[in-house]
Amino acid sequence: MNLPRSSLVASLIAVASLSAFPVSSVRAADNLGGANTLAGGNPVPGLCLLSREAVFAQAKIGQAASQRLSQLAEQANSQLETQRKPLDADIQSFQQTSPSLSEAQRKQQGAALQQRMQAFQTQSGETNQRIQLTRAKAMQSISEEAQPIIASSYTSHHCGLLLNRDAVIAGNMANDLTGEVIQGLDRKITTLSFNLEPLPSGNGK
Repeated sequence: MNLPRSSLVASLIAVASLSAFPVSSVRAADNLGGANTLAGGNPVPGLCLLSREAVFAQAKIGQAASQRLSQLAEQANSQLETQRKPLDADIQSFQQTSPSLSEAQRKQQGAALQQRMQAFQTQSGETNQRIQLTRAKAMQSISEEAQPIIASSYTSHHCGLLLNRDAVIAGNMANDLTGEVIQGLDRKITTLSFNLEPLPSGNGK
């Protein structure tokens, strides 16, 4: 069996790199760039704004969640790297000794390497799924903590409509609730502890 070393090693490297997409990586625009140069006019009565992205990225609980997600991703990457190195070494050894092997030996060893690589790829994919599930659950927890604060701010500002601030091109930002929500969330909770979520049952196991 022909196993080009370059393609095998490239595949291993690709599946061994996980991304946690941490909360802090979400772009949180404190300002609206060019929109600020156009800002002005009268505030629209009852219309309020909120940047959920800024809340996730700037509130202390969001930053804590981001750090924990990064930590979990780094741990997962380290574990996968530990498993990848001997497989990589065996692939290189196979490439070097392949010319001296019989056709039967090449097929047998090549098939075994393919099986190991597929198992590694499967494990990498499952670990990445667990990281994404963990991220989603962490963000859901933050949303649940923020919801009553958003509701209180919405009521106190006599809002009748709440829009995504990040979608605003220009205008009067007087009714932006983002900063107030962040401050309220910081007073309420600053940390969030969690571990990697398990895969849902029936996930092909």
